[in-house]
Amino acid sequence: MSHSEVSNSVVGAGRSRLADRVGNVHQTALRRISARCAEIGGVNLSQGVCDVDPPPEVLAAVKAAIDDGRAAYSNLAGIVELREAIAKKMQSFNGIHADPQSEIAVTVGAAGAFACVAMATLNPGDEVVVFSPFYSYYTDTLALLDVKVRFVATHPPDWSYDSAALRDAFGDKTKMVVINTPSNPTGKVFSRDELAEIAALAKAHDTLIVSDEIYEYITFDADHVSVATLPDADNRTITLSGASKAYAVTGWRVGYAVGPVDIVEKMLVVNDLFYICAPTPLQYGVLAGLQLPDRYYAELRKEYREKRDLLARTLDDVGMTPYVPQGAFYMMADFGRQRFANSLKAAEEILESVGVATVPGAPFHAKPEDGESQLRFCFAKRWDDLNEACRRLLTLKS
Repeated sequence: MSHSEVSNSVVGAGRSRLADRVGNVHQTALRRISARCAEIGGVNLSQGVCDVDPPPEVLAAVKAAIDDGRAAYSNLAGIVELREAIAKKMQSFNGIHADPQSEIAVTVGAAGAFACVAMATLNPGDEVVVFSPFYSYYTDTLALLDVKVRFVATHPPDWSYDSAALRDAFGDKTKMVVINTPSNPTGKVFSRDELAEIAALAKAHDTLIVSDEIYEYITFDADHVSVATLPDADNRTITLSGASKAYAVTGWRVGYAVGPVDIVEKMLVVNDLFYICAPTPLQYGVLAGLQLPDRYYAELRKEYREKRDLLARTLDDVGMTPYVPQGAFYMMADFGRQRFANSLKAAEEILESVGVATVPGAPFHAKPEDGESQLRFCFAKRWDDLNEACRRLLTLKS
């Protein structure tokens, strides 16, 4: 009997083999589109995989750690040298004081940090405020925990939100508000005034704030502000970040969380239970990254700005409306209601016709219809690949 036959027979007997919690969690079209892109030798502007070279200092530090035999489990909170370096970075770059012994947790990526925070703080039936368009890892994780999401829409071209809608999203059951700044998928950088408004509501409702700042070094037209520096956010904010985007090591899965002692303590219990620790040799690579000079980050921003501007010009030339991001390395663009049937068809037809992979916009939105004429493009690519993608996209004009 085949696996499918076994599965079907069990389902037919009236009992599912799967937990209820995974019933509404599905892999997005992004993976399928990326696989098809590889099949046809296309250029992938869909996944945010950072197809650029990591800093040599970061790679050398990992090699040295491996050569030195640092293969054992690390402290469940991360190697102490890394936590001390994170504390220094949080003070100098973010303006946040953190005790490396009790307020910092090194995790398996920023996504792993979010999972640990959510499991350590949320109960079934709690409510969490999330801005839309959103990063699906947040909402899928919350769905697994039987937590209700209350969405606040942001609107192009600047991805602003309505203050009244934000106030209405908070209620008696609100336990957490999630911020991603700079944002995936829109590239929105939340302003100090916006963060102050969010923090004031969080204080009024005694709500936790989780601020995912993984793209913090990649800003163009706005300054990055950490919400934890604001008075109303003090002692209620967990700040997430990591190495993936700053050092182009998305597959290493080393992130971290900084927050109040009681929350970090329980996060680490969850982190130990599910992950044990982040990969030890790779933690030494991240340590080397945090010691890079400021000019590294200035050059990073300069290069991504140039790539952003090239992609924006290209999309404009082919008749799309690019929503030029303030940060991160994603760009949402509107292709017009009449050009394709919907965002999935647009992504599929562009891939098949010119060999460029993009991401449908609809799944990023709480109301999918809001994104049915949008696509997301990632410009974290090597220059040769991005130039080739733009050359191919320009043929859409003909």
